[in-house]
Amino acid sequence: MAAGRGVGTWLREGVWEIPLRRYLALLVTAAVLAGLVVGARVVLHDDRSCAPGVARPEGSDECVGVATTAFDFGHPQLRDTVQAIARENARLKPGSYVTVAVMLPYTSTATANLADIEHELQGAYLAQYQANHDSNGQSPVIRLVLANPGATSQYWQRMVTQLAGMTGGTDRLRAVAGVGQSTDNNKKAVKELTRLGIPVVGSSITADDLANGQGGKDPYPGLARVSPTNTDEARALASFAKVSAGRALLVYDKPGDPYTRTLQTSFAALIKGSPYEPQPFTPPADRSQEGTTANTFRQITNLVCDTSRTTDTILFAGRHTQLRQFINALGGRGCQDRKFTVLTGDEGSYLTGEKKLDRSALGHNLSVRYTALAHPDAWGTGSPGTGGSAADMATLTGLLKSAEKAPVGPIGTVALEDGQLIIAYDAMRLAVHGIREAVPEGKSVPALADVGLQWPQVKGSLRVDGASGWICLDAHGNPYDKAVPIVELRAEGGSRFVRIAWPEGKPPSGECLPPS
Repeated sequence: MAAGRGVGTWLREGVWEIPLRRYLALLVTAAVLAGLVVGARVVLHDDRSCAPGVARPEGSDECVGVATTAFDFGHPQLRDTVQAIARENARLKPGSYVTVAVMLPYTSTATANLADIEHELQGAYLAQYQANHDSNGQSPVIRLVLANPGATSQYWQRMVTQLAGMTGGTDRLRAVAGVGQSTDNNKKAVKELTRLGIPVVGSSITADDLANGQGGKDPYPGLARVSPTNTDEARALASFAKVSAGRALLVYDKPGDPYTRTLQTSFAALIKGSPYEPQPFTPPADRSQEGTTANTFRQITNLVCDTSRTTDTILFAGRHTQLRQFINALGGRGCQDRKFTVLTGDEGSYLTGEKKLDRSALGHNLSVRYTALAHPDAWGTGSPGTGGSAADMATLTGLLKSAEKAPVGPIGTVALEDGQLIIAYDAMRLAVHGIREAVPEGKSVPALADVGLQWPQVKGSLRVDGASGWICLDAHGNPYDKAVPIVELRAEGGSRFVRIAWPEGKPPSGECLPPS
């Protein structure tokens, strides 16, 4: 540095001016890049949100959680019903309502499952509308939200955590209805919900181990159901079909899930002493998938033909995808001259509109009958004087007529044959009944803990007159001697109601009081 020239002089003359300018530019660039990185993280995080209360977990494209707005989970067939629910929710005044969550696997992609979900959601909405408009001003009014644990209920913990957070504040969640199929993940979800004191009303769950009262224990305190257990369905089926051990063969899912395992146990008890070894098949873990079980069923049909000519009944303990594969295989069996009847549980209802079912198989000396949860023709001419009535079903059909247009509807394409709309309507009506019966005198909203305590009193004059039949609950929250429609698949499409059967072998008395 030359004598007499300081740092300031060098800066003024530009000797350091360029390096300093570059340094500052680098700092600014770094800051901008850092901001972009942070912003990108925020954007990516926000991209996982699907709708209020619903988001995609890391590593998944499913939108799971609790939807509180008109979100259809990417399924156009749900849109009309979802929007109808949103309109009804929007008209409710803050502080006047409690919330009920409809838990179903909304992100399922299986066609039969989606039809089930659509119909269950329609039934739940119709019960909500009825409760809010046709109950002579009873309170509280009901707000519905949609709780999705994922297609296979893999994210049940995430959903349960959200629901638990909704029991207070303005949401005031007071029950969860629906649940979906009897699977291991749904068992875990119901176990945790009831452990947290959240009442659950199962619509289509039938597994014996997803019920209270087995062995005198109540592992799910606060759980009520509107569908019979698999054991009760099997008892009703036996009273109808007169199943004989020497004339029946059991085909079952191995290792099974809660539905198929308890159905297998119930069927095995009916044909104890059968000369034939039960025939297992092993489906994919996700039983809505095809897998390779069609090959197994082709082999089992050969064994069916190997049985003595007095054998005419096949008891099938499996899910609907495998049932469809089995029926298709039986259509090509070698012994076409022999008549067989396949008897199965309520999963048979999924096949009423199943396009992959080879209905020509039903014209080859083959009948398929199943225990439905409900059927629109069950309460027609000749129905029993107790256990249900045509008038109760007519109330629902009247609501459906109103839902064809505003203000009630539209709610999309309606179908009653599979029974899902009917049973979901009844489940929501039971939830509303429990909520309103739990309201203390002088109050308008019940305590969460009090709702689940109402189930043992739902009997006698306090029963719920469901469209599927009377709902009279025992001390464990299970329906007593519930009507079980026996339904047959038709070769020309759809199904045919055969008759009502009863777990007790006959309808309940007019009092509908379970025995001790």
